[in-house]
Amino acid sequence: MSSGLSRVLWWTGSRRFAGSLLKNRCIREIRTQVPLAARCCRHRAIPPPRDLRGTGPVVRLRPSFIVSVGYRYGFHSGTVCGSFSTVDQKMPEATKPFQRLPRTVKPVHYALKLVPDFKTLTFKGSVSVHLEVLESTDEILLNALELNLESAQLKGDKLFIPKEIQLSHSEETATFKFDTHIAPGSYTLDVTFNGDINDKMKGLYRSKYVNEKGEVAYAFVTQFEATDARRCFPCWDEPALKATFDISLVVPKDRVALSNMPVKQQESQGELIKYNFERTPIMSTYLVAAVIGEYDYVEDTSSDGVLVRVYTPKGKKEQGLFALEVASKVLPYYKEYFNIAYPLPKIDLIAIADFSAGAMENWGLVTYRETALLVDPQNTSAVSKQWIALVVGHELAHQWFGNLVTMEWWTHLWLNEGYASFVEFLCVNYLFPEYDIWTQFVNDSYIRALELDSLNNSHPIEVPVGNPSEIDEIFDDISYNKGASVIRMLHHYIGDEDFRKGMHNYLTKHQYKNTFTEDLWEALEEASKKPVAEVMSSWTLQMGFPEVSVTSKSAADGKGVTLMLTQSKFTADGSPPPKDYRWMIPISISTSKNPQKEVVSTVLKEKNTEIFVPEVTDSDWIKVNPDTIGFYRTRYPPELLEKFVPAIRDETLPPLDRLGLIDDLFAMVKAGHTGTVEVLKFLRAFEDETDYNVWSSVNNILSRLSQLLGNTPYREGYDNYQKQLLSKVYRRLGWNSRPNETHLDTLLRSLILGRMALLNDESTIKEARTRLREHLAGTRVLPADLRSACYKTVLRAGGDPEFFTLLRLYRSSDLHEEKDRISRSFGATTDEHLLTRVLEFAMSDEVRSQDRVFVIISVSLNSSGRDLAWEFFKTNWSILKEQFSGLFLLSRLVKFLTENFTSEERAAEIETFFQEHSAPGTERTVQQSLETVRLNAKWLQRDGAAIAKYFS
Repeated sequence: MSSGLSRVLWWTGSRRFAGSLLKNRCIREIRTQVPLAARCCRHRAIPPPRDLRGTGPVVRLRPSFIVSVGYRYGFHSGTVCGSFSTVDQKMPEATKPFQRLPRTVKPVHYALKLVPDFKTLTFKGSVSVHLEVLESTDEILLNALELNLESAQLKGDKLFIPKEIQLSHSEETATFKFDTHIAPGSYTLDVTFNGDINDKMKGLYRSKYVNEKGEVAYAFVTQFEATDARRCFPCWDEPALKATFDISLVVPKDRVALSNMPVKQQESQGELIKYNFERTPIMSTYLVAAVIGEYDYVEDTSSDGVLVRVYTPKGKKEQGLFALEVASKVLPYYKEYFNIAYPLPKIDLIAIADFSAGAMENWGLVTYRETALLVDPQNTSAVSKQWIALVVGHELAHQWFGNLVTMEWWTHLWLNEGYASFVEFLCVNYLFPEYDIWTQFVNDSYIRALELDSLNNSHPIEVPVGNPSEIDEIFDDISYNKGASVIRMLHHYIGDEDFRKGMHNYLTKHQYKNTFTEDLWEALEEASKKPVAEVMSSWTLQMGFPEVSVTSKSAADGKGVTLMLTQSKFTADGSPPPKDYRWMIPISISTSKNPQKEVVSTVLKEKNTEIFVPEVTDSDWIKVNPDTIGFYRTRYPPELLEKFVPAIRDETLPPLDRLGLIDDLFAMVKAGHTGTVEVLKFLRAFEDETDYNVWSSVNNILSRLSQLLGNTPYREGYDNYQKQLLSKVYRRLGWNSRPNETHLDTLLRSLILGRMALLNDESTIKEARTRLREHLAGTRVLPADLRSACYKTVLRAGGDPEFFTLLRLYRSSDLHEEKDRISRSFGATTDEHLLTRVLEFAMSDEVRSQDRVFVIISVSLNSSGRDLAWEFFKTNWSILKEQFSGLFLLSRLVKFLTENFTSEERAAEIETFFQEHSAPGTERTVQQSLETVRLNAKWLQRDGAAIAKYFS
């Protein structure tokens, strides 16, 4: 999915925060090529020393191995394996065991028929499953949830009628019990069933919209990832249990019906039409899809012969043209990159009015939020258009990586999401080089992953998951963004040619099958002849990342410098790690002699090493981790850091290094290794900065400090500091675009005005009011890129009249992006009475269920609304839980409503609330937020007096 969820983005100005749905779950079915005794590390299988690799028998634990929610495998604690050590995670204690489906029965093919009723919002269905009984059994166990099973029979050489059908809501299973044992062989299981078409955005659900006639109407949509196919039809709902599917849909004649494959034939049945779709390739249940509704479409055929269609709401098909262009170019690009053709005859992309994620990669029928697919030339901002290109690239990457080759179980979710999150940037860089998208990757993916992974309550990229309730928590910045970041590091380490060769070998060898992470390492190692598994396992199986501390000593003749590098685990609170953690770190170094060239490239295996850098003097800067590719923090002493300042001011230090340098320094501030005042002073070197991506990194820091200082007496001093820092770039850019401006200039203007919108700057307020007035009067259209900043500025400086003006604008717009912009700006007001109205508005019928979370979050991100939003959340907990339970949206809401508090008292209150109110699927998020709140409290206590003095 995008977030991979794909991802749902939270926009603040032109910055995006992914409510990245990241995925990752599972008990791990351990498979390795080494003796079981070598796999001795707690929580996960860790590669042994290289002299053990390749020896011993294949060891496979039964897939039905029971593992508790608390991930207690019972391995030895604190054991050092290979080149790194394990991590003890703070996780909820075990609640109940979980067991995968038994392997006594295997599905081979499903013939599925669905008959939805648009009047009663219910559906009837039948499924005929050709299956193989592998071991004699008197019962068949599969997945089913919230379905009424009407009848069932098993056909072989004779007919078997179940004596009992047991349904377990807690286990999400159906058990067909027979009065005799079924011998091994081929059988057909026929089941008829019915159910409700829900409004929960999972399973088979209804999406509400107003059609061209002004009538309320519904589309019926499926969303099955991760474990919701079982809500639509009885099935073996695990990714490894692949099968083929013949799908039939019986729908009204005036509705479009879509599924994974093209229509094979159709037949009229009175006022209904039955569509029979062609047989799918062998695939996992979570990729099965159907959409029924009123849609227009635009189409094209890609250069490699694939029919591409983009489906839009009626009357809006021109808004699908941009996505159509991207998709039509992406398919042949991926065909060439993977050296494997897209295996289906068609690909449909469709905009759904109600959709919890950003998008979903159903094979041949990719579903999207409207804001992730539709482009209105006059009303879509540059940053939204850019995001749409990334999301389309992400989901189409899944057609190979995830759909053609699928992870064996949710533990390996990162194989889907991390890889697609990397490849989306590859394809967008190919299609739109002017986006400078790889530099944006560092801000939008790499840095966010570092921030989360520095917490004690992070998790490894591969984390054991058992019960389905755990799955949504792992659709996060670790699975998506850390996964993408370590793949980017690996790509750099082995080179593009070997990377592509390895990917082709991996996809070819395992097509239509399921894999483990080790399979990927094996393919890349074979292609590159480098120790990929040994290097990468320290990044995927171990929580956290290293800090590389740098000191230097000049050569006696002054013609070189020896760097002393030391690695240790970076911790968000700055405390010494409890064990001797170790990574295999690809290290690169550049210098001021040639900033674009790596003068050193090596792998740091030990805790300490020395590297001699020739041809540099005491006055030259030396940059560790040029282009910010290695997934680690670099810690410089003040004397080395100071040497970068002139190169920052004159921009001879490349942009990726400028933004990486300041972000590393800020991380050291948060961890208490240096004072906040030091970073405030250092930021002044960026006053003349011209690069959007560098300003984006600076903006991240300013935003984080705003959250920390929002309710302190020195907030006004900090706002004045920000205005001074931004003054030059603000004056240079202004509000009006200039001829021949670049895409990045557009993004930068939006970013800077978005920052100024929160600083009560009189000239910004005056200009925003004028432009909004002209926009409403129709005398001058406000460019889409400026609207968010303009709306927030006017709301923050105004009162009831401004709020109701924008509310009317919200109601009059039929573009989802514009509604999002306005509703997520409402939280900018400082009037507590209006903030209360915004929270009430969020829960009204005027806001789609999928968007309510983000309107509430907009209030919580405002220091004036933080307490109000938390109290509102507690008061409405039962409603919110019911509405969003089982969706990533609930954990996103918990995260943003809690993590910005700055006192131990509030942390204790949050902790008590969630101890008393169960929130399945948010346990890890709660622990991460509590840790962050306590870090904020210590940070403010540690540096508050010095900050106050600096601003006085």
